[in-house]
Amino acid sequence: MAQFEPHKEEIESIGSLVFIAAQKRGGVIADPGAHFVKHPISFPYLLDEDREVTKKYGVYVRMSIESINIARPATFVVDKAGTIRFLYLGSNQTDRVDVAEVLKAFREAK
Repeated sequence: MAQFEPHKEEIESIGSLVFIAAQKRGGVIADPGAHFVKHPISFPYLLDEDREVTKKYGVYVRMSIESINIARPATFVVDKAGTIRFLYLGSNQTDRVDVAEVLKAFREAK
């Protein structure tokens, strides 16, 4: 998330950015509230506590060798009409898309 902060002005001039995480508020392993106190971000952050959003986007994982009841890392660029213009689906919990790819897709979806 922090890697998008230097691009805040460009992103806001084109559209908007929202982070979604399949996490529980005040979780024992990962507490989003505590994280954002130490590492604030400029963009909205949705806690998908019931996994409704991650299930609808097809990135929910009930159980795998590295996780239980969370989502695979994924990045979507959705245009104003609601069409997915870019999708990156991580192969594991540490696989993230390069920010340059997301920004390029973001510009093209404008």
